[in-house]
Amino acid sequence: MTARQHLLSRAHHVSSALLGSRLKCARQPGFNTVQRRLRSTDSQLASLLKVSPEVADALATNKPVVALESTIYTHGALGDDLYLEDIVRKNGAVPAVCGILAGVPTVGLSTAEVERMVNEGAKKASRRDLAYLVGKGLTGTKIHGGTTISGTMVLSRLAGIRVFGTGGLGGVHKGGENSMDISADLTELGRTRVAVVSSGCKGFLDIPRTLEFLETQGVLVSTFTDGRQGNVDFPAFWARDSGVKSPSVVQTEAEAAAMIYAQERLNIETGLLLANPIPEEHAISRQDMEHAISVAVREAGEKGFGGAENTPYILRRIRELTEGRSVPANKYLVQSNVERAAKVAVELSKLMDGGSRSSSQAAAFTIQSPGTPKVKVEIKPEPSKVTPQQQSNTADILVAGSVALDLSCDYSGGVDAEGNKAVSPLAHVSNPSHITQSVGGVGHNVALAAHKVSEEGKVRLCSMVGDDIAGATILANLEASGLDTTCIRKLGREYPSTRTAQYVAVNDADKNLVMAMADMAIFSNHSFPTYWNSAVAATKPKWLVVDGNWAETDIQTWIEAGRKHGARVAFEPVSAAKSERLFTAPKRGGQLPLRLFPNASVDLASPNQYELQAMHGAATRNEYFTHSWFEVIDSFGMHGSRDKFVRLTSAEITDMGLPQQNIQLLPYIPTIITKLGSKGALVTMLLKPGDPLLRDVHHAPYILARNYNDHPYVGGVYMRLFPPVETVKDVVSVNGVGDTFLGVLVAGLAMGGRVENLVDVAQRAACLSLRSHESVSMELVGLKGELRLAVERQE
Repeated sequence: MTARQHLLSRAHHVSSALLGSRLKCARQPGFNTVQRRLRSTDSQLASLLKVSPEVADALATNKPVVALESTIYTHGALGDDLYLEDIVRKNGAVPAVCGILAGVPTVGLSTAEVERMVNEGAKKASRRDLAYLVGKGLTGTKIHGGTTISGTMVLSRLAGIRVFGTGGLGGVHKGGENSMDISADLTELGRTRVAVVSSGCKGFLDIPRTLEFLETQGVLVSTFTDGRQGNVDFPAFWARDSGVKSPSVVQTEAEAAAMIYAQERLNIETGLLLANPIPEEHAISRQDMEHAISVAVREAGEKGFGGAENTPYILRRIRELTEGRSVPANKYLVQSNVERAAKVAVELSKLMDGGSRSSSQAAAFTIQSPGTPKVKVEIKPEPSKVTPQQQSNTADILVAGSVALDLSCDYSGGVDAEGNKAVSPLAHVSNPSHITQSVGGVGHNVALAAHKVSEEGKVRLCSMVGDDIAGATILANLEASGLDTTCIRKLGREYPSTRTAQYVAVNDADKNLVMAMADMAIFSNHSFPTYWNSAVAATKPKWLVVDGNWAETDIQTWIEAGRKHGARVAFEPVSAAKSERLFTAPKRGGQLPLRLFPNASVDLASPNQYELQAMHGAATRNEYFTHSWFEVIDSFGMHGSRDKFVRLTSAEITDMGLPQQNIQLLPYIPTIITKLGSKGALVTMLLKPGDPLLRDVHHAPYILARNYNDHPYVGGVYMRLFPPVETVKDVVSVNGVGDTFLGVLVAGLAMGGRVENLVDVAQRAACLSLRSHESVSMELVGLKGELRLAVERQE
């Protein structure tokens, strides 16, 4: 192995170590085996190269990624309205702007970071400049570097990015056989395996010699035909035709992806140039360009503009000679190239995953050089294990929560000292029990329950597991259940405290919970806010369910991401202690993390009575009951409420303070469903003016208060105690019962149902889980029809 090959091999290992999280996609057949290996030993390179969390997550999950250069911003003349990153995202890929930020080689520069480079000034950085700028940074001199094509290719290769969209390629200058003025882009293509999508090279360069040089370097050059027949010209940047035939042609993005796939599988360590002609409506005719180029090149020679000054002068004169037409043409061709690169990256991602085709189908493309017969190449991808759900990014329900390996320990019973049957296990001794293992976790249970009863709705779970036996067990179980796993992050051992979550429940002989132990550190110790935002943006869910296992900051991140992307948000408190995380204290001098009705951050919560009390206590301690809160409460117009509470619930429930606590939390959570176990479920809702419940005679008894002051947002308050649908005597396990309730309820809401019509079906689902050894009963599928009827109810 040569020194260069060794470096590139190490770079792949480091890239994988930087990415860390490996989702199921990264384990699909066809994914580069080099990228699947984690190498935590390459810490020196890992400490130099920075990969943004979004790009790292995309690479780890085999999502399409497109590299973008930073010189187009730091040294370009096209303005700041290129919207290249938006174009990449719109076409289904993740953008990765590359550059040197204050001496740090960075893949995935943010908009703010690029603006900083522009405002503070940046050097042009090709391959030769990278070590200089980074070395300066290591010694305290922080210099920005806008990477050129060659510099961007190096950083892309180190990070594991395969596709790069840019404007025009450098090449051999006129007279280059004597001046040796040859762009570093060409030699980079000869040694760095990245596919570059560009509009050929600028027309004032020596195109025939450029193509000869690339051939000598072993670079595949192929031009998109855009529906044209036969061989076509290699493009000349502003002009679609150059008068020089392309070495080969490519018809579609899928064919281009197949070429990249073949290059990688054959381990050919050179780049690929995919030439994308400027869109016809924005092109400048070949004749007009040849005239302008001829004049500009002649003048540059006459005036002594050579070396680094040559290209800027020629470009400036071409702009003048074309009466400014070259500038918008330049902008449109860059945008077209980036769009094409994103589409190629999407097709390549499919191939790396085994492809959306069946295993019996093959990707095919044709290579035809001038004067030679056509050569048809076929690549048969390995069989795909991608499910139909995984082929679509969107989901009706996204559950952001825990998945864990559950152990349920049911006390088998015995006799006490007086010979009576013992119900509860004894402390400090070993107790006989029946122990079962299953996959649980609040997030998993909610997602699985919703998945089981949804007819065609798509449910996705976003969670984390460790690289251990428990994690492998969970992933296998999820796949078997048909639940989408593409958003399950698998954290490698380079992250501390990444044990897969586990939960142990100890139940008495009557299956009532005595105590439980939970290890959920993986969720509270690791935060990937960029990834959480990306997950919501990609899935575009109708409902986002967030459970309380996340750290406080992550709960807020999830909620804000949901609101930003138009999702309704439900909060599952998990436990009394974790429920308090929703009402976290504001930072010093800052605003409260949660917004009030009518712009409430959270739409629905499903606490039990203890979790409700804890949430209310946290809201009180952290001063959520402010003047703005009181304005909403005052609009309810409630007076002498105790009698109403007793009538709508019971004296016992009222004396526990549950109706009062619900009312006081309504401005922050307009729908609260308090799970009361054997007493049923208490629904409290803040109704907007015009809500059908305010006019429905069947629901009139449950209208706790009405607003008579024409409040623009508050119409009234609905409170209703739903009795249990049945009494379950043959209880097997209480684990997952509340989660099942919420999962079925949210599934119905995502289908367009109303809370008051769905509660009984959700309770029935909970009863099925009470009788099941699994956290979520497999019999839930039998409730699909009942849920559909509940959704369609009009009253």
